[in-house]
Amino acid sequence: MPDAVGPEHPKVQELRALSLWSEGQVWCSPERHGAISGIMKAQIDWIPLEVGSVRPTQGRTLAVMQVSGGSQSFNAVNTLRLLGRWMRMITIPNQSSVAMAYKEFDENDRMKPSSYYDRVVDVMEELVKFTLLTRDSADYLVDRYSERKASGRIPEHVALAAEAMKHEAASA
Repeated sequence: MPDAVGPEHPKVQELRALSLWSEGQVWCSPERHGAISGIMKAQIDWIPLEVGSVRPTQGRTLAVMQVSGGSQSFNAVNTLRLLGRWMRMITIPNQSSVAMAYKEFDENDRMKPSSYYDRVVDVMEELVKFTLLTRDSADYLVDRYSERKASGRIPEHVALAAEAMKHEAASA
């Protein structure tokens, strides 16, 4: 659990290293009481929001999915999508929600052929496509003025001009 151990804990370091290593991620959570599970949120909370003024997840593609014990809903995927945006990830348009998930798996824990299965495959294909499409452009797509400014990658005259424009717009 977050704050139960320090960030130097081996499992926290492993999660962070895998997040940095990835080009794309799949987040899937059961829906519990209309939201993502606490365990899923705890895992996301261990990924830092900032390392040297840059979010380490930014520019990575993200697919979101959920499973439910009852009827189909989209609360968990909506929350995961919101968190992905907060982490500055490129969240793909497609998503999957598997209702009554306990009926969708066989005795070998493999998902049975169904429209839910087809949707999961569709989401995975789309994730791969978006990852390939953005692979060489991700750094450009998430490059932000404020981060360049904070890290000193903007010449001072450009930063001063931007500040002047901001003040001019505020007084207009």
